[in-house]
Amino acid sequence: MNLHPKKLFPETDNIELLSHQMVTKRDLLNFGNLLLSEIKNSSKEDKPTQWLKSTEVRKLLKISPGTLQNLRVNGTLSFKRIGGIIYYKYEDIEKMLEK
Repeated sequence: MNLHPKKLFPETDNIELLSHQMVTKRDLLNFGNLLLSEIKNSSKEDKPTQWLKSTEVRKLLKISPGTLQNLRVNGTLSFKRIGGIIYYKYEDIEKMLEK
């Protein structure tokens, strides 16, 4: 969430003046409304959980177990092995797809 002072106080031209002013009820109301809208917007993004198991990755990418193994072996897709289960970070999958 990026709460820039210009977003919080759009009527203020000189941001330096904010350090010498008191916070009013209107300012708090603006902040509360902005915070609520940011929370609503961030909850609309339906990202999967951060760590995915192999079966979830295969379903997501629509690939076979062998293809997933090749992605691991050649270093295209990083992973973590915990016990006998291999986990993949969702962010790493997104980065791989962007390349």
